[in-house]
Amino acid sequence: MRVVRSLARAAARRTLAYCFDGQTTNAASLALCAPSEVFGLGNKTYEHYNEVALYVDHRLEQLGANRVVECGLGDDDANIEDDFITWKDKFWPAVCEYFNIEGAGEDVSIRQYKLTEHNDMPADKVYSGEIARLHSFKNQRAPYDAKNPFLAPVKINRELHGPTSERSCMHIEFNIEGSKMRYEAGDHLAVYPVNSAELVNKLGAKCQVDLDTVITLTNTDEESTKKHPFPCPCTYRTALTHYLDITSNPRTHILKELAEYCSDPADKERLKLMSSTTAEGKALFQQWVIQENRNIVHILEDVPSLKPALDHLCELLPRLQCRYYSISSSPKLHPNEIHITAVVVEYKTPTGRINRGVTTSWLKEKHPSDPPCLVPIFVRKSQFRLPSRTTTPVVMIGPGTGIAPFRAFIQERDVAKKDGKEVGDTILYFGCRKRDEDFLYHEELQQYVDSGTLTLHTAFSREQANKVYVTHLLEQNKEELWRVIGEKNGHIYVCGDARNMARDVHNILLKVVMEKGNMTELQAADYIKRMDSQKRYSSDVWS
Repeated sequence: MRVVRSLARAAARRTLAYCFDGQTTNAASLALCAPSEVFGLGNKTYEHYNEVALYVDHRLEQLGANRVVECGLGDDDANIEDDFITWKDKFWPAVCEYFNIEGAGEDVSIRQYKLTEHNDMPADKVYSGEIARLHSFKNQRAPYDAKNPFLAPVKINRELHGPTSERSCMHIEFNIEGSKMRYEAGDHLAVYPVNSAELVNKLGAKCQVDLDTVITLTNTDEESTKKHPFPCPCTYRTALTHYLDITSNPRTHILKELAEYCSDPADKERLKLMSSTTAEGKALFQQWVIQENRNIVHILEDVPSLKPALDHLCELLPRLQCRYYSISSSPKLHPNEIHITAVVVEYKTPTGRINRGVTTSWLKEKHPSDPPCLVPIFVRKSQFRLPSRTTTPVVMIGPGTGIAPFRAFIQERDVAKKDGKEVGDTILYFGCRKRDEDFLYHEELQQYVDSGTLTLHTAFSREQANKVYVTHLLEQNKEELWRVIGEKNGHIYVCGDARNMARDVHNILLKVVMEKGNMTELQAADYIKRMDSQKRYSSDVWS
């Protein structure tokens, strides 16, 4: 028999990679009678890279599973889709051989959604933007979450960078009074963004479609529980503005589908090459899409013969996701507000284009107004927490916007101190380029230093010939670090860049424990792991 669509979809919905013969245990019944796939989603910048996938792979082997192919490990710090496709190309032949079935050969494009255009639909029957996501624009009710965000009025939006800075960093305060929203210092705020109208209009023009056409995309897979890819009916404009990600680098499977719409054979072959797993194709994709940073609009501009059907593009593009920001306020000081600290993302690509961050560019235009300027938000809980005892000393390491949760922590400790509680050492390591340009919250921090609440160490990387970072300060202050984490059983927190800064901090802590605690490297590593398990070593990092 042949591998048919139902088998492909069934396999795509699975998350393990084993086949079982005969009867299975309850734990092993995950695989049942069909091949399953073990492919892990991970990021090498994090300590426990693909640990769950490796554990499941090993555990199923212990339960008597027959491995079809080796466990695949996807690295989102590189090209996770390329990792998956390379693994999948080994998986399918192995499955076909295992079950003695004939493969269908080259993948074929199978449209999942059927297009319906509503040319005569009344306007009041059409979803429009945030109304579709929220279901109710006027009658909001708690609890608020990803499916039901709160429309928060912007109370304050002010610039944190100095006048000589070429960059921009916003301090934004949202009014949550009366919403019954609750948050704690260390939590994250999710913000639903809106795509640039300029990019949306360019897409419509390139695809030669009236963006105000009302459509419904209906799932043709009767077994699927997802009827539509986004709330329907809606206009193309609404879908592209509020629901689809049009600014990220398209994955290779999208290029493969788009290749069929090229009228120029050379363009078609080039897109197909970039979507392949050959060394040449991978290198071309890495250079042309990733390094030169092209989004779907750029690709349509640079491949003139490419004229895709917009409904197919709406099917292919991933959903626009909310963005998460560390909350930079404490509810003990600001019970009716939530503050965030966000750098406005804007940079020139190798092709000479200006790319702008979706959310920060949108938020930059949101200011207090009457009627109020509303932003859809919800709170995501975190394990990034201050110690329950205020007497426990803490060291916080947060260069740049990594200071955000620590601003909340400092506010929390200051409130406790003013309430007459004994508060342990509160030590912050902050770094930026220049004190007059991007020293965030410097006036507030100085007030906390003057009142005795805070000990502040600052590194201004570009104010001298040799760059100085917070990691250099940590190297210089090993005695202080050991006093906190070794002698006083204190906590250490890291917020910011995972790829470099957080890794360097971890290595410095190992040195501190080895030198000041008189331990071997193995003993120091175990000590740091115990701190982690005891919630005394916490990270809130991103790559």
